[in-house]
Amino acid sequence: MIKTLAKSIREYKKQTILTPIFVALEVIMEILIPFVMANLVDYGIYGNNMSVIYKFGIILLLLVAFALIFGVLAGKFAAIASTGFAKNLRHDMYYKVQEYSFENIDKFSTSSIITRMTTDVTNVQQAYQMLTRITFRAPLTLIFAFIMSFAINAKLSLIFLILAPILAVGLYFIATHAHPIFEKVFKTYDKLNNVVQENVRGIRVVKSYVLEEEEKEKFGKVSKSIYDYFTKAEKLIVYNSPLMQLISYAGLLLISWFGAKLIVGSGTLTTGQLMSLITYAMQILHSLMMMSVVLVTLTISVSSAERIVEVLNEEPALKNKENPIMEVKDGSIEFENVNFSYVGDKDKTCLKDINLNIEAGETIGIIGGTGSSKTTLIQLIPRLYDTTTGIVKVGGIDVRDYDIETLRNEVAIVLQKNVLFSGTIKDNLRWGNKDASDEEMVRVCKFAQADEFINEFPKKYDTYIEQGGTNVSGGQKQRLCIARALLKKPKILILDDSTSAVDTKTDSLIRKAFKEEIPNTTKIIIAQRIDSVKDADKIIVLENGKINGIGTHKELMETNEIYKEVYTSQRKGDDEQ
Repeated sequence: MIKTLAKSIREYKKQTILTPIFVALEVIMEILIPFVMANLVDYGIYGNNMSVIYKFGIILLLLVAFALIFGVLAGKFAAIASTGFAKNLRHDMYYKVQEYSFENIDKFSTSSIITRMTTDVTNVQQAYQMLTRITFRAPLTLIFAFIMSFAINAKLSLIFLILAPILAVGLYFIATHAHPIFEKVFKTYDKLNNVVQENVRGIRVVKSYVLEEEEKEKFGKVSKSIYDYFTKAEKLIVYNSPLMQLISYAGLLLISWFGAKLIVGSGTLTTGQLMSLITYAMQILHSLMMMSVVLVTLTISVSSAERIVEVLNEEPALKNKENPIMEVKDGSIEFENVNFSYVGDKDKTCLKDINLNIEAGETIGIIGGTGSSKTTLIQLIPRLYDTTTGIVKVGGIDVRDYDIETLRNEVAIVLQKNVLFSGTIKDNLRWGNKDASDEEMVRVCKFAQADEFINEFPKKYDTYIEQGGTNVSGGQKQRLCIARALLKKPKILILDDSTSAVDTKTDSLIRKAFKEEIPNTTKIIIAQRIDSVKDADKIIVLENGKINGIGTHKELMETNEIYKEVYTSQRKGDDEQ
């Protein structure tokens, strides 16, 4: 885990190394101060010697000044190192997620990934800053203070050796029992984010069904779980402070009691030395207190670090082969004995025995009921998933032999619920081609029947689209997504029920534009309306993941009962309207 996280330090190694160096220098200054103070008291004040007082007074001022400078520098470098480390962690996680296949994304929920990139990274950032500062400062202070204490009076310093293990055992017990609870907390955070995300995204549905109270109750249950877990953890961690106080005050009382006896009784200890011992006692106990705080923070952050490492170590399910093919010859598609299962189980396939041969430039229609695996079928073409068994070929070559980016650049998919991003219409269109000219954008928008409504906006193509495209209608969104796909100039264009929100006339005009303007592009149209596919070169009827029939509209009307039934029911519905 540490090795994986350390890769994200990168350009902040210098600050990471400098921080403990300046911390060590600061500690040395602070350790020398009580020693100099003891000499000032014993030889200057009690010796009634002003020159000694001036001498040790100046040394004290210099030590304090250097301690301040080293402390400021340590804090500065620690802040730069920790925030830079967090920045790199988010960068590495985000870029890793971009490499994921759909299979990997299915493993982590969206809300979980967001929690890991925000809350978890913040926890690790705080822990990292503590590691570079306090984790070095506390042990160094502890060691140096012990050495100085034993140098002054070994017998009296044995008090520290008795109290320290008691504190260490108590802190270890707290940490080991709190860690599993924090693991549950962060998993529950994922659920909370998921509830919030679903509610905000579907707020219109929630309000239209008047289910605000049910959503509040759902949120309340998850929020209460987090509260309960945190309360349980805090009940353990709360013992940290009283345990520290008990050990600290016990140490001070014992040192003061036995130190006073040594001064008054045997004279083996001076007043200045007792003052130094008390200061070192405070430093030792303070360093132990800091270590306990670090331990609590690390207890929380270890759970977060493990979740971050899960994302970073996740291997993409789909990878390029060595020396992949970098060019797609044409848009021909072949399915050879294809079976597919989302769980990789041959006995739980959602596509079964698929054999297809599609020529480049053909228009293919796909019809089937809900759950017939229409979308699953087309997702195998750009290799969003790999087949469980069988081969999918594009341009006569197995899709697994292509460079993934090259293959996907030649396949454009327009989904029924495609996504628009915050930005202008031009910004969204240029997702298809970042170098597209204004003339090219207008041209594809005319094909997609989007140019007319765009020009009705006051700012036309510079109109700002809200996140998710909430300020345009469903039909407008679909047409913009079709235009965006056309800008890619793909060899294969797939429309996954992507004209469902437009009227039949507009649908017809879009299909006519495809036929006239992109004749060499292979077009696959998934539709519920038979009118959207009846002019296709071939129509595929899917049922329960199997091909039930293939042919033209005329052939299927004569040979396929499912197709004929769907067509008849749709015609009847149109006649009744």
